[in-house]
Amino acid sequence: MIAAADETHVTKECQLHQLTPTGASRRRPTRRRGLAVLSGAAIVALGLTACGPDITAGTDGGDASANRLQAPTEDSPSGEITIWDRSGDLYEVFDDAIDDFNEVYPDITVNHEAVDIDAKLQNTLITGTDVPDGVFLDDAKIAGFADYMWDLSDVLDPYVDDIAQQKIDVNSTGGGIYGVPYDSNPGLLYYNATALEAQGIDATQIETYDDLLEASRAYQEAVPSAKPIHLEQSPFLAQLQLEMYASQLGTSLADADGNLRIDSPEYEQILGFLDTVQQEGLGTRAEYLGPTDIAEMENGNQVFYPWAIWFDFAPQQLLPETSGDWRAMELPAWEEGGARSGAMGGSSFAIPKDGENAELAWLFYEFLMFDEAGYTAVWGPTDTYPTGLNTSIPSYQPAADPDAPLFEPVDGLGGQDLWSVATQASTEIPAAAPTPSWWAGAVDYLGSDIQRMLDGELTPAEVIEKSSADIQSNLIDRQ
Repeated sequence: MIAAADETHVTKECQLHQLTPTGASRRRPTRRRGLAVLSGAAIVALGLTACGPDITAGTDGGDASANRLQAPTEDSPSGEITIWDRSGDLYEVFDDAIDDFNEVYPDITVNHEAVDIDAKLQNTLITGTDVPDGVFLDDAKIAGFADYMWDLSDVLDPYVDDIAQQKIDVNSTGGGIYGVPYDSNPGLLYYNATALEAQGIDATQIETYDDLLEASRAYQEAVPSAKPIHLEQSPFLAQLQLEMYASQLGTSLADADGNLRIDSPEYEQILGFLDTVQQEGLGTRAEYLGPTDIAEMENGNQVFYPWAIWFDFAPQQLLPETSGDWRAMELPAWEEGGARSGAMGGSSFAIPKDGENAELAWLFYEFLMFDEAGYTAVWGPTDTYPTGLNTSIPSYQPAADPDAPLFEPVDGLGGQDLWSVATQASTEIPAAAPTPSWWAGAVDYLGSDIQRMLDGELTPAEVIEKSSADIQSNLIDRQ
């Protein structure tokens, strides 16, 4: 997703991993060892507000087919490509996979650059100077940059039926597909099984959000200091989590045509749940993995954490006292029989039109995402993730085979097989709509109003009314 530039706690696809110097450029980099530190989920603001190309004509005045990238036809394609990724653990993972790619395409040189994409990409695309051949982007940014990117409908056609529908949806606008889907970030309910079981509570029996409230009330009765459920204090992350809940209900801030749809029974239900958690004192209000958040998990007061898969970093690296006590399960459903997961963040690979060797960049991404050797190199054991990349799962369904795990059970989750839980959850995510280019700006209204509701200043109905009016007048109508 997208957020304000000062959101420094947030990562992953939603992951912003800042472990190698921004701007480092290496044709064949030195490899690094050890598990990279994941700081949370940080995303940055999108400056371009392009609404996507006209589906009846190319941006150059030609017909729509002129905007569609075609794969190379030669037997042994050759040349150089420049690929931009963020610095950090995923950069290292993708970098290690270049050797595997070159076993298949020995005549393609990959110049892999660690770049502050959010600071550089907009001006680079506008000026058309030193444009990369491929770039790693948050899904929320795809629609805003679509005028500058190739429509990948034709090259993705052999794979599209096997890609999670939600990922196709968020990468689509104006009749085209503008990103090669990377990961799925299913929402999960993380819980401290040890603390709950000590009070006779079996979290695996939770099937709905009403069940979650009842379990939290029971735990608080046994542990009076507890505020069992995480309530997010960052406006950006609160909005991101809200969209995870909305995704479960098959909705989002805007529909496929960009029309605002906060004023709906679905958002009323979600905000009502969050308001209940706050009103009854069942929530720990803290920023994701901030000092208060960590302390309240370590002392057993905060035991339920509805979040994306990438929360699993916390019990692996940040919760030494309770590491091994935590487990993951599918999210509760909003109603009996409802979806048990929703998307929270995600990233894809886009291919700029002005890159010199766009068709070779497609071969690189095709290998990483759709070739067994490629996706095994990404999610399997590496120098960076010795037991495999367990903070996301592939969006390509043959790669996300529940019976063929690419990463190992997670010690921080008591040796739980997170792969099977997450792959099952990913199948529960309903179809989606493209994220609008104004999503980041909405944080100033909806994200902030959620915080005012949790402060007791606004009711759920007032959040809906006020945020809808502000987003419509200040963002949508001004486009």
